[in-house]
Amino acid sequence: MRETVPASAPNGKPEAEPTAWSPSRLAGGLVLAAWAFLFWFLFFTGRVNLYLSTRTSWVVPVGAVLLTLAAAGRLIAARVRRPEPVRRREAAVMALMVLPVVVVLALPTATLGSFSASKKTTFTSAAFSSVYGQITATSEITLLSVAAAQTTSNGAQALAKRAGSEVDFVGFVTRYADTPAGEFLLTRYVITCCVADATVVQVLVVNVVPGRFQTNDWVEVKGPIYPIGREVILNAGSADSIVKIPRPAKPYLTP
Repeated sequence: MRETVPASAPNGKPEAEPTAWSPSRLAGGLVLAAWAFLFWFLFFTGRVNLYLSTRTSWVVPVGAVLLTLAAAGRLIAARVRRPEPVRRREAAVMALMVLPVVVVLALPTATLGSFSASKKTTFTSAAFSSVYGQITATSEITLLSVAAAQTTSNGAQALAKRAGSEVDFVGFVTRYADTPAGEFLLTRYVITCCVADATVVQVLVVNVVPGRFQTNDWVEVKGPIYPIGREVILNAGSADSIVKIPRPAKPYLTP
């Protein structure tokens, strides 16, 4: 068999085989770049707080760095001697991988609201086993304290000893069909990992001016609390006790 000898350059050295951009590698690099862009976008805009808890938000900057490096490496290696086309099945898979990026970027920013509140479960005692132990005669009472009181008997007993204590809670307004005009449920979601495991804590706010606040309005409420069993009542007292505020940068609580 006759052996093929590589063509030689004028200087006598073999000519390098020409390279070209591989459509398959370029497409793969662009998919990785799209996800890297999404992670950077979530990180710099603060929208990571709409999806992850403070415990797991570190995943976004770390993922952004790793995806950026992977995309750069894929694109750098996209020039090859034997380019590979993008096959139909491969294109379909890549399109599905990019779809979540498009959806997240296109949808307006939103948090879980009152519609979801009635569909969320209450807390497990394991999640708040250490919170009610922190409810003392002088400790600050937070919505996580209320969550502990609504979870276990020990939590309820610890919070009951603080009846009449002044609190300062932030949450959004929730009303149901049977909610009186002068009341509403101050609601806040608590997430351990991400919004998929969200649970809800609610405080009944009384002595509210009827019609002043709408469902899903974010408000800050100050006043004394009165735990009654697993229910906690917050007495607004006066019109100045409730103030409408913008949605917090971190709308979810983390135990």
